[in-house]
Amino acid sequence: MNAQASPWILLCAALVAAVLPAAMPAAAQEQAAVPAPARSLLDLQAARRSESITLGGTAGQRGGFTLTHLNPAVNAWFLLALQAPGSRAAVTYHLENAAPSKQRIGLDPVQPGQLTITAGDGTARCTLWPGDTLEQARRSKLPYAPLCESRLYLRNAVYGNRSTLEATTEFLRDHVWRGEQIVGFVRREFYRDAFVERGTPASAPASGAGRSVPGGAPPAARMGDGGAPGAMVAPGLGIDLGMAGALLAGQWYAAAGLDGVYVSIAQPGALSVSAAQRRPLDRVEAEALAYMVAFDLADFDLGFALGTEQPRLGWSAHMRDELRDPRLPGPDGIDSAAPLARTGMVSPALLARTVATFTGGFKREHGAFRQGDLAAVNRGSHYGFIEQGVVFSSLVPGLATLFVLNDSSIEMKTWSPSDDRLLGQIRHARQNGVPLIERDPGGRPSTFGALVDQWGAGNWSGSADEQLRTLRAGACLVEHADRRFLVYGYFSAATPRAMAHAFQAYGCRYAMHLDMNALEHTYLALYPRSGSRIGVEHLVQGMAVLDKNVGARLVPRFLGFADDRDFFYLVRREDKR
Repeated sequence: MNAQASPWILLCAALVAAVLPAAMPAAAQEQAAVPAPARSLLDLQAARRSESITLGGTAGQRGGFTLTHLNPAVNAWFLLALQAPGSRAAVTYHLENAAPSKQRIGLDPVQPGQLTITAGDGTARCTLWPGDTLEQARRSKLPYAPLCESRLYLRNAVYGNRSTLEATTEFLRDHVWRGEQIVGFVRREFYRDAFVERGTPASAPASGAGRSVPGGAPPAARMGDGGAPGAMVAPGLGIDLGMAGALLAGQWYAAAGLDGVYVSIAQPGALSVSAAQRRPLDRVEAEALAYMVAFDLADFDLGFALGTEQPRLGWSAHMRDELRDPRLPGPDGIDSAAPLARTGMVSPALLARTVATFTGGFKREHGAFRQGDLAAVNRGSHYGFIEQGVVFSSLVPGLATLFVLNDSSIEMKTWSPSDDRLLGQIRHARQNGVPLIERDPGGRPSTFGALVDQWGAGNWSGSADEQLRTLRAGACLVEHADRRFLVYGYFSAATPRAMAHAFQAYGCRYAMHLDMNALEHTYLALYPRSGSRIGVEHLVQGMAVLDKNVGARLVPRFLGFADDRDFFYLVRREDKR
């Protein structure tokens, strides 16, 4: 089964919608009638700083030029408000610095309507007024319209791509009463174990350059009962390892043509787990193939980008109704990213160095707690996220958090109130539930997350009878000697316990869940280069349906067109090119 919509979804939608009441429940009608207070995303940006200059004109007809640095330390995003002389209101533009580590942006105090762009080679000036440069860039409808000789980009709001499956489920959730229940029913009845892979045992591993463990790779996974790793064929693997045939389970193999990237396969049931946390896995998830991809963090920087629509900023439908404040449109007081533009794709300035992308976390619909301790605090503990130093949704204590600091260091931890001191230094962050693996503060081996086996309190998005086994993805940090690796895990059929079991065997110090249930939610692609040509390799071959074919060319998701889902991307460090 591929990532496109099953006809069962459309059939179930039609049948169930036909028998459901058309009217909105009275309680929902009353709540919808409560006006929301006016509040902007700018109110969440504590570090923002603005500078202004008056534009020409006679008294009473003067205009203004205001540049807001949304996070001066990150130096990536700006809002430019232009009120032309004689106009009644300002027009706002979302600008992106193409090289935030190398150039500073400001208003020219001598020539109103110009920006100064200061870099190591001096200061350049860019005229944006008078004239219609900004409006021409907006009318281009490009996600990133170049300005100032491509030193800046105007970010334009665009529609993001989504699969038929995604569109169908969104329609049910947004427009059909109890639509979430319909989606859950279809998922349980028709999609459970739809993507399971078991691998094929082989008598011996393949020969070739990839057979030996590459130098610099993470340590191999620990096998159960001290057994030797068996050889397996992974028919779905779409990454070139410079070899063909079987792989040794739990061993790492270098991705061909991509220094610092490694691939491994395993069956969770064959891996070792600490005695304190040993508990049998069911047969399906014990045998279901898991794929791991490791990135050497000495070679790569990590970025995060919101999709054009997901995750949303309003209230999650999953939270307890009594905790929702009807006076607010969302937990942070907003439900819109305006005046910022969400592009859902990698910036053109980074394309030449982008090595991988993978989908991020849960949508806002499931990004809050309905049960357990976290459901009763912080308005349901909605998952937070930050892009380019801009807070779109506040980081919440108690949640598993993957974040990047302004010095490019990458961390994963359970957020605490004391961590708020880091907010001014954070470039990117994504929260997603509670940890699968928790770091031991005393330096001992890491342990399973406290809520791994608790369906409701852990918010693992299972069914009411705790049927949690499905396609899932997660991420972890491996620290070995003086090396650190970000590991992405794709589990073809797993519960959170099976994920934790595998991540612990691979030596993860901390691990968290990402998304689940379909290939578009667990997508990972690598981009090997051959001269000026960019290749596309998918972790699982079926993920190719999420890309687009333009003539004879394959255009990759997140790189070649905007997508509605949030995602992470890895770019090679400039000193490693």
